[in-house]
Amino acid sequence: MIDVVIADDHTLMLESLAEALDSIPDIRVVATASNGKELVERTRHHRPTVLLVDIEMPQVTGIAALRELAGAVPAIVVTMHTGEAERRQAEAVGAIGFMSKATPLPDLAAAVRAAAAGEHLLDPATLGSILERHRRPQLDAGAASLTAREREILRLLAQGVSATEELADLLYISQKTVKNHLANIYDKLAVADRAQAAVEAIRLGLHRETPNDQR
Repeated sequence: MIDVVIADDHTLMLESLAEALDSIPDIRVVATASNGKELVERTRHHRPTVLLVDIEMPQVTGIAALRELAGAVPAIVVTMHTGEAERRQAEAVGAIGFMSKATPLPDLAAAVRAAAAGEHLLDPATLGSILERHRRPQLDAGAASLTAREREILRLLAQGVSATEELADLLYISQKTVKNHLANIYDKLAVADRAQAAVEAIRLGLHRETPNDQR
């Protein structure tokens, strides 16, 4: 799981981006900040994997905040101001990426994965090929090992079907088999019950799968 802190003083942009990134299976937004001072504080508190930082923010700018953090966390500057001067500013304070706020979400998610993997994203000539290598979500080992049947059960849990008897009827299997599958799911996802499994299924996007997707 890649933990991200996002800093932007535009509330709508900040909330929208946080919600969008948090819906991606291998990315978790652990905090947001509306100025550079909050960014420094929340980075030191949450110890995220990657930062997404706007340049212009009140009190302390994104550039000043990154200078204070001194490269402690890989940072991607995400800004409306994408000129060469701004790019050089970002690089000078240790940012490893520089992207426009108009960047599509799949590209931004790929950039977060690339930053977490230690890639540098400052050269426009190589950016496209780097992003292409990081398109696919990198699931935790437990989630990646879920079987098709376990994913199907999780999909139903996420849709509100939780009774053992109902799960068994819908899947044409015995109630004992349902319980065995649930035990495996709890172990793989490190959850304690059906409610927690349903929450994890939604985070992984399994509620949007169809039976054909699971084969």
